Amino acid sequence: MTLHILDVESRDVTARALGLVVNAEIPVPLAQLTVVNGDDSVVLGVLGASHAVKASLGGHHITEQVSCDAVRVGGQPLPVSERASGYHFTSDTRTVDRVHLEETADWLRRQATEADGWICGSFPGDPTALTALTAQSGHAGGWAWQTWHLYPGEKDGVIVETRSRWQP
Repeated sequence: MTLHILDVESRDVTARALGLVVNAEIPVPLAQLTVVNGDDSVVLGVLGASHAVKASLGGHHITEQVSCDAVRVGGQPLPVSERASGYHFTSDTRTVDRVHLEETADWLRRQATEADGWICGSFPGDPTALTALTAQSGHAGGWAWQTWHLYPGEKDGVIVETRSRWQP
């Protein structure tokens, strides 16, 4: 349970610039949390309003990065869905009113301070500018993780939510 107030400007300032890259080297996160299940683990990393995940299971490894740098390092613009050898990724990008954005930000902050397996990075300038991640071991083995990227505007905001499952 981790909430980080990050005193850095967000590098990813628009949801439209996000991309996905899998199995590429990931940058050093601003904040991270490791979730462990026996000998297996998943590392959840908050980047500049984006995220990186590194999971290991039974000697297998996978990385996932959703960021504005992902396309530049060999990824693709953020897809709605992606599947590859035991990995499944989905994303949902939606514009919401300011009240919904604030309620979502409050809920994510509570999760990060009260629940295990959560990390949230909050960026300066607006209390709704944040990135949150959570992970748990999957029911049939493997890992599952979910992320939220909140981009505030003056009267509304954009929420990018991703869900990933990986079972090598």
